[in-house]
Amino acid sequence: MHYKTIYELAPLIKSGDLSPVELTRSQLERIEKLDGTLKAYATITAEQAMQDALQAEQEIVKGNYRGHLHGIPIAVKDLCDTSGIRTMGGSYVFRDNIPKTDATVVVNLRKSGAISLGKLNMTEGAVGGYNPKFAIPENPWRKSHWSGASSSGSGAATAAGLAYGTLGSDTGGSIRHPAAVCGVVGLKPTWGLVSRYGVMDLAPSLDHVGPLARSSVDAGIMLQAISGQDPNDPTTLTGDVPDMLAGIGQGISQLRIGWDEDYSSTDMETSFYEAVTNGVKILESLGATIIPVKMPEIMRDAMDAWPVICTTEAALAHSSTYPSESDHYGPFFKEWLEIGSGYSAKDYAEAHQTRLMMNGELENTMAGIDVLACPSTARASYPVTPELLYGPIPPDRDPWSGRFTVPYDFAGLPTIALPCGLNTDGMPVSLQIAGHHLSEPLLVQIGDAFESASDFHNLHPAI
Repeated sequence: MHYKTIYELAPLIKSGDLSPVELTRSQLERIEKLDGTLKAYATITAEQAMQDALQAEQEIVKGNYRGHLHGIPIAVKDLCDTSGIRTMGGSYVFRDNIPKTDATVVVNLRKSGAISLGKLNMTEGAVGGYNPKFAIPENPWRKSHWSGASSSGSGAATAAGLAYGTLGSDTGGSIRHPAAVCGVVGLKPTWGLVSRYGVMDLAPSLDHVGPLARSSVDAGIMLQAISGQDPNDPTTLTGDVPDMLAGIGQGISQLRIGWDEDYSSTDMETSFYEAVTNGVKILESLGATIIPVKMPEIMRDAMDAWPVICTTEAALAHSSTYPSESDHYGPFFKEWLEIGSGYSAKDYAEAHQTRLMMNGELENTMAGIDVLACPSTARASYPVTPELLYGPIPPDRDPWSGRFTVPYDFAGLPTIALPCGLNTDGMPVSLQIAGHHLSEPLLVQIGDAFESASDFHNLHPAI
């Protein structure tokens, strides 16, 4: 039951054949059994979850069924404000932070009837390293392996069957990285489709909030629930939210998929690249046309620009606590903020100009195609140690490793990460599909077609 999809469970809950109370209880029992090792959760809200499950069950019995998420246990990344429940953002600075209101995404999930099991562990500040006061989530596929940086608790919980869907955030890849290395689906939306109100900032011009799930349809269901204009966030898009499930079951014949073989193969481990290439061939076998494209030559400069923008905006976001409480920050994020505080306005402006040029060239690359295919990450999960992940920033940290994720954060384009097999080391690999603005329904449609022709999304770790 713990590996069922939301789309499979929803009809059973609606009909009364499955109790939200029993489903929630079973998830809490699994968390109690496994999370002491996996460390996906920062805070478990068992009592509140059971109360909400009982309320959901009573509403459904009375005929007040709200939709696919009603009575479904989920969890959110611990940078989303939750009223009366601590929100730490992975930082010891905020260890006693108890918000008085919910983030808009949390409000929207509650409106959908979803049951929150708790808050998920993450890197400090949503970058690359953890605060030494907090636990590091384990990759469910293999102990002491990378679980995907920022939204690592979200990836681990989804892959291990400790929630039916989770929320993550993505500034440089942190929905897609944990989804990819933990073998689940990650859907980064168009920038502005989902409100960031009540979500701790890393770099506001780059931050996205979106779902991780065990199927593309599930990701679409969650994205539908959290999307929409929010008066509390003036950067949210106006207009109606598209129907995320409009294209499921319709196939992908006539689809034009851009593919740059050099971009997808250079500096890549062979079995990873082969799995991604096989995924593209599966899409071609379903009727899609593969169109050769060339990614922008400015990309390497653009990858160098990302840390300038991210560190500078992070320093501004944390200006009320850094440097005044610098002793409470961990080595990695403290150094990140120090770097950002040292850049000049000229440095930031030059990086922003590079970003704009990259966005323009990427738009030209994607002209004439419906979507672009490439790997979701630069490498599969690899061995890590607490010393490495707690920081400071590794001296060999290479911005080039973000080449498959950062361009779509820069441009605010939606992408979906799809499990597409295992590498020779037995770890998950992932195919990414990037679309044009507000093309999320098409990405869900593609993911659904891909899953109908393969079984990669049904691969689970041997826990």
